[in-house]
Amino acid sequence: MDFRDDVNLDPSQVEDRGGGGGGGRFPGGMVVGGGGIVSLIALVLVFVLNNVGGVDTEPGQGQPPANLAEECRTGKDADQAGKCQVVGVVNSIQDYWKTELPEYRLAKTVLYSGGVRTACGAADSSVGPFYCPGDQRVYLDLTFFDDLETRFGAKGGPFAQAYVIAHEYGHHVQNLLGALDSGSSVAVELQADCYAGVWAKKAYEGGFYAAEFTAAEIAEALDAAAAVGDDRIQQRSGGRVDPESFTHGSSKQRTAAFQRGYDTGNPGRCEGAELM
Repeated sequence: MDFRDDVNLDPSQVEDRGGGGGGGRFPGGMVVGGGGIVSLIALVLVFVLNNVGGVDTEPGQGQPPANLAEECRTGKDADQAGKCQVVGVVNSIQDYWKTELPEYRLAKTVLYSGGVRTACGAADSSVGPFYCPGDQRVYLDLTFFDDLETRFGAKGGPFAQAYVIAHEYGHHVQNLLGALDSGSSVAVELQADCYAGVWAKKAYEGGFYAAEFTAAEIAEALDAAAAVGDDRIQQRSGGRVDPESFTHGSSKQRTAAFQRGYDTGNPGRCEGAELM
């Protein structure tokens, strides 16, 4: 997943609130869905829900925030630094939706570590990436991405990481269209997976990437989607698989939803019972 060296990035779409540090590649692994603080979107990590909601934590006090405007200027920077890769992915996703959806409004991504306060409440790092409709922002704790590989067995990789960001922006699109509160939480999550697949199909056309995504890169996203299926989550937590309690969909449903978006390249095909 290489960016064009000469493509200009727009770091104003990403806010770095500190902690975590800025060197190296974007950490492996991913987590999907909204945080538990967003009542409309249940977090897939059911075993950490008790850490969410009443949390009153300050943002992490690690090294100072990176100056993204100085560090993340071009696609070459995105290929060399983790936070600049986030900027490039966010730019690509929003570039696609601006073209596809006339009513699209840019949504900033906030990078944090340790804890963060949002219009949806306070969250700590156990929440993982989430979208808050109250302030129309995507929140990413980059220190959490490693956990998905170690806890959930996802293979990780840069495209798996891009997939989760695209999924969260799928929730932003749903919010703009008034679809976040319609249907079951599983239907909402599968549609966001499908939207992520549509972006993956169309991303190269936006001019941010040096080549179309490979089959191996698409496989990274499919593996990540499977790793956070409700059935896999429940199996790993030692419980029985209970479809009635699913909030995001099974591994099969999640991979099929992403694949549907990627195969069709049409967000209009991300609706209806076909995703369930």
